Amino acid sequence: MTTVLLVDDQALLRSGFRLVIESEPDLEVVGEAADGRVALDQVAALAPDVVVMDVRMPGMDGIEATRRVVADHPSSRVLVLTTFDVDDLAFAALRAGASGFLLKTARPAELVDAIRTVADGTSVVAPRVLRRMLDLFAPHLPAGQAPDPGGAALDPRLSALTPRELDVLRLIAEGASNVEIATELFVSEATVKTHVGNVFAKLGARDRVQAVILAYECGLAGSGAARR
Repeated sequence: MTTVLLVDDQALLRSGFRLVIESEPDLEVVGEAADGRVALDQVAALAPDVVVMDVRMPGMDGIEATRRVVADHPSSRVLVLTTFDVDDLAFAALRAGASGFLLKTARPAELVDAIRTVADGTSVVAPRVLRRMLDLFAPHLPAGQAPDPGGAALDPRLSALTPRELDVLRLIAEGASNVEIATELFVSEATVKTHVGNVFAKLGARDRVQAVILAYECGLAGSGAARR
Protein backbone atom coordinates (compact mmCIF):
# COMPACT_ATOMS: atom_id res chain seq x y z
CA MET A 1 0.00 0.00 0.00
CA THR A 2 1.35 3.43 -1.00
CA THR A 3 0.51 6.11 1.54
CA VAL A 4 -0.12 9.71 0.46
CA LEU A 5 -0.22 13.08 2.20
CA LEU A 6 -2.20 15.84 0.45
CA VAL A 7 -0.92 19.40 0.87
CA ASP A 8 -3.01 22.21 -0.64
CA ASP A 9 -4.59 25.33 0.83
CA GLN A 10 -7.85 24.66 -1.02
CA ALA A 11 -10.01 22.18 0.87
CA LEU A 12 -12.15 21.45 -2.18
CA LEU A 13 -9.13 20.36 -4.19
CA ARG A 14 -7.89 18.16 -1.36
CA SER A 15 -11.31 16.49 -1.19
CA GLY A 16 -11.27 15.87 -4.93
CA PHE A 17 -7.78 14.44 -4.85
CA ARG A 18 -8.71 12.22 -1.91
CA LEU A 19 -11.69 10.77 -3.78
CA VAL A 20 -9.55 9.99 -6.81
CA ILE A 21 -6.68 8.47 -4.84
CA GLU A 22 -8.77 6.38 -2.46
CA SER A 23 -10.66 4.83 -5.37
CA GLU A 24 -7.45 2.91 -6.08
CA PRO A 25 -6.91 -0.28 -4.03
CA ASP A 26 -3.15 0.25 -3.70
CA LEU A 27 -3.24 3.92 -2.60
CA GLU A 28 -4.25 5.41 0.75
CA VAL A 29 -4.50 9.06 1.87
CA VAL A 30 -3.17 9.13 5.42
CA GLY A 31 -3.41 12.88 6.04
CA GLU A 32 -3.99 16.39 4.73
CA ALA A 33 -2.41 19.79 5.33
CA ALA A 34 -3.34 23.32 4.24
CA ASP A 35 0.17 24.80 4.41
CA GLY A 36 3.81 23.80 4.42
CA ARG A 37 4.37 24.04 8.16
CA VAL A 38 1.51 21.70 8.98
CA ALA A 39 2.72 19.43 6.19
CA LEU A 40 6.09 19.03 7.88
CA ASP A 41 4.40 17.99 11.13
CA GLN A 42 2.27 15.51 9.22
CA VAL A 43 5.24 14.03 7.37
CA ALA A 44 7.10 13.57 10.67
CA ALA A 45 4.08 11.90 12.26
CA LEU A 46 2.82 9.80 9.34
CA ALA A 47 5.90 9.09 7.19
CA PRO A 48 3.92 9.01 3.92
CA ASP A 49 5.45 7.42 0.84
CA VAL A 50 4.41 10.36 -1.35
CA VAL A 51 3.61 13.98 -0.52
CA VAL A 52 1.38 15.64 -3.13
CA MET A 53 2.46 19.25 -2.61
CA ASP A 54 0.99 22.50 -3.89
CA VAL A 55 3.71 25.11 -4.40
CA ARG A 56 1.59 28.23 -3.96
CA MET A 57 0.37 28.41 -0.37
CA PRO A 58 0.25 31.10 2.31
CA GLY A 59 2.76 30.91 5.14
CA MET A 60 5.40 28.31 4.32
CA ASP A 61 5.09 27.61 0.60
CA GLY A 62 5.65 24.31 -1.12
CA ILE A 63 9.24 25.09 -2.06
CA GLU A 64 10.50 25.45 1.49
CA ALA A 65 8.33 22.57 2.63
CA THR A 66 9.73 20.37 -0.13
CA ARG A 67 13.29 21.32 0.77
CA ARG A 68 12.71 20.33 4.40
CA VAL A 69 10.89 17.11 3.59
CA VAL A 70 13.71 15.99 1.29
CA ALA A 71 16.36 16.92 3.87
CA ASP A 72 14.68 15.52 6.97
CA HIS A 73 12.54 12.68 5.61
CA PRO A 74 14.27 11.23 2.52
CA SER A 75 11.97 8.21 2.42
CA SER A 76 9.02 10.51 1.61
CA ARG A 77 9.05 11.62 -2.02
CA VAL A 78 7.42 14.85 -3.19
CA LEU A 79 5.18 15.39 -6.20
CA VAL A 80 4.51 19.09 -6.70
CA LEU A 81 1.31 20.52 -8.14
CA THR A 82 1.19 23.55 -10.39
CA THR A 83 -1.41 25.49 -12.34
CA PHE A 84 0.87 26.22 -15.32
CA ASP A 85 2.99 23.81 -17.33
CA VAL A 86 6.04 26.05 -16.93
CA ASP A 87 5.87 27.54 -13.46
CA ASP A 88 8.93 29.15 -11.88
CA LEU A 89 7.82 27.97 -8.43
CA ALA A 90 7.35 24.41 -9.66
CA PHE A 91 10.84 24.55 -11.14
CA ALA A 92 12.21 25.84 -7.83
CA ALA A 93 10.50 22.94 -6.07
CA LEU A 94 12.23 20.51 -8.44
CA ARG A 95 15.55 22.10 -7.56
CA ALA A 96 14.60 21.74 -3.89
CA GLY A 97 14.38 17.98 -4.38
CA ALA A 98 10.87 17.21 -5.60
CA SER A 99 10.63 14.12 -7.77
CA GLY A 100 8.41 15.72 -10.36
CA PHE A 101 5.49 17.98 -11.09
CA LEU A 102 1.93 17.56 -12.23
CA LEU A 103 -0.63 20.02 -13.52
CA LYS A 104 -3.71 20.49 -11.35
CA THR A 105 -5.72 19.99 -14.53
CA ALA A 106 -4.33 16.47 -14.97
CA ARG A 107 -6.80 13.65 -15.46
CA PRO A 108 -7.49 11.37 -12.46
CA ALA A 109 -5.60 8.52 -14.10
CA GLU A 110 -2.56 10.77 -14.56
CA LEU A 111 -2.60 11.70 -10.88
CA VAL A 112 -2.64 8.13 -9.61
CA ASP A 113 -0.06 7.03 -12.19
CA ALA A 114 2.21 9.92 -11.12
CA ILE A 115 1.89 8.94 -7.46
CA ARG A 116 2.80 5.34 -8.25
CA THR A 117 5.73 6.44 -10.41
CA VAL A 118 7.14 8.72 -7.73
CA ALA A 119 6.68 6.03 -5.07
CA ASP A 120 8.70 3.65 -7.25
CA GLY A 121 11.61 6.11 -7.27
CA THR A 122 11.21 7.56 -10.75
CA SER A 123 10.60 11.18 -11.72
CA VAL A 124 7.31 12.10 -13.38
CA VAL A 125 8.63 15.00 -15.44
CA ALA A 126 8.86 13.93 -19.06
CA PRO A 127 12.50 14.44 -20.17
CA ARG A 128 11.68 16.92 -22.92
CA VAL A 129 9.30 18.88 -20.69
CA LEU A 130 12.06 19.14 -18.11
CA ARG A 131 14.48 20.29 -20.79
CA ARG A 132 12.09 23.05 -21.89
CA MET A 133 11.77 24.18 -18.28
CA LEU A 134 15.53 24.21 -17.83
CA ASP A 135 16.12 26.06 -21.09
CA LEU A 136 13.67 28.71 -19.92
CA PHE A 137 15.16 29.08 -16.47
CA ALA A 138 18.82 28.30 -17.21
CA PRO A 139 19.80 32.01 -16.92
CA HIS A 140 18.70 31.85 -13.28
CA LEU A 141 20.80 28.79 -12.44
CA PRO A 142 24.10 29.23 -10.61
CA ALA A 143 26.92 29.56 -13.14
CA GLY A 144 28.79 26.29 -13.49
CA GLN A 145 32.13 25.59 -15.09
CA ALA A 146 31.59 24.12 -18.52
CA PRO A 147 33.47 21.04 -19.75
CA ASP A 148 36.58 21.62 -21.79
CA PRO A 149 36.46 20.92 -25.55
CA GLY A 150 38.04 17.52 -25.01
CA GLY A 151 35.04 16.43 -22.95
CA ALA A 152 36.66 16.29 -19.51
CA ALA A 153 34.38 17.79 -16.91
CA LEU A 154 36.06 20.55 -14.97
CA ASP A 155 33.33 21.04 -12.40
CA PRO A 156 34.37 19.03 -9.32
CA ARG A 157 30.86 17.65 -8.90
CA LEU A 158 31.36 15.67 -12.12
CA SER A 159 34.91 14.50 -11.42
CA ALA A 160 33.84 11.03 -10.26
CA LEU A 161 32.10 10.22 -13.53
CA THR A 162 33.79 8.18 -16.24
CA PRO A 163 33.81 9.54 -19.82
CA ARG A 164 30.98 7.16 -20.75
CA GLU A 165 28.95 8.23 -17.70
CA LEU A 166 29.45 11.86 -18.73
CA ASP A 167 28.07 10.97 -22.15
CA VAL A 168 25.06 9.33 -20.51
CA LEU A 169 24.44 12.34 -18.26
CA ARG A 170 24.73 14.73 -21.21
CA LEU A 171 22.16 12.71 -23.16
CA ILE A 172 19.82 12.55 -20.17
CA ALA A 173 20.04 16.34 -19.97
CA GLU A 174 19.21 16.55 -23.68
CA GLY A 175 15.95 14.74 -22.97
CA ALA A 176 16.92 11.29 -24.23
CA SER A 177 15.22 8.18 -22.89
CA ASN A 178 17.20 5.05 -21.99
CA VAL A 179 16.30 3.52 -25.34
CA GLU A 180 17.50 6.63 -27.20
CA ILE A 181 20.72 6.71 -25.18
CA ALA A 182 21.35 3.05 -26.04
CA THR A 183 20.91 3.81 -29.73
CA GLU A 184 23.17 6.87 -29.58
CA LEU A 185 25.97 5.06 -27.74
CA PHE A 186 25.59 1.68 -29.53
CA VAL A 187 25.07 -0.24 -26.29
CA SER A 188 22.23 -2.28 -24.82
CA GLU A 189 19.42 -0.72 -22.78
CA ALA A 190 20.53 -2.82 -19.80
CA THR A 191 23.99 -1.25 -20.04
CA VAL A 192 22.43 2.21 -20.12
CA LYS A 193 20.41 1.43 -17.01
CA THR A 194 23.62 0.43 -15.25
CA HIS A 195 25.33 3.67 -16.32
CA VAL A 196 22.31 5.74 -15.25
CA GLY A 197 22.31 4.08 -11.84
CA ASN A 198 26.03 4.77 -11.44
CA VAL A 199 25.53 8.42 -12.45
CA PHE A 200 22.78 8.87 -9.88
CA ALA A 201 24.86 7.20 -7.15
CA LYS A 202 28.00 9.23 -7.85
CA LEU A 203 26.11 12.53 -8.07
CA GLY A 204 23.92 11.80 -5.06
CA ALA A 205 20.90 12.36 -7.31
CA ARG A 206 17.63 10.72 -6.35
CA ASP A 207 16.31 10.63 -9.92
CA ARG A 208 16.55 12.03 -13.46
CA VAL A 209 15.21 15.42 -12.42
CA GLN A 210 18.03 16.12 -10.00
CA ALA A 211 20.64 14.72 -12.38
CA VAL A 212 19.50 16.99 -15.22
CA ILE A 213 19.45 20.06 -13.00
CA LEU A 214 22.99 19.30 -11.80
CA ALA A 215 24.13 18.85 -15.41
CA TYR A 216 22.85 22.34 -16.20
CA GLU A 217 24.43 23.83 -13.08
CA CYS A 218 27.78 22.27 -13.99
CA GLY A 219 27.70 23.54 -17.56
CA LEU A 220 27.37 20.07 -19.09
CA ALA A 221 24.06 21.04 -20.68
CA GLY A 222 22.42 24.24 -21.83
CA SER A 223 23.46 27.05 -24.09
CA GLY A 224 26.93 27.33 -22.55
CA ALA A 225 27.81 23.67 -22.76
CA ALA A 226 30.52 22.41 -25.04
CA ARG A 227 29.21 20.59 -28.09
CA ARG A 228 30.17 17.03 -28.84
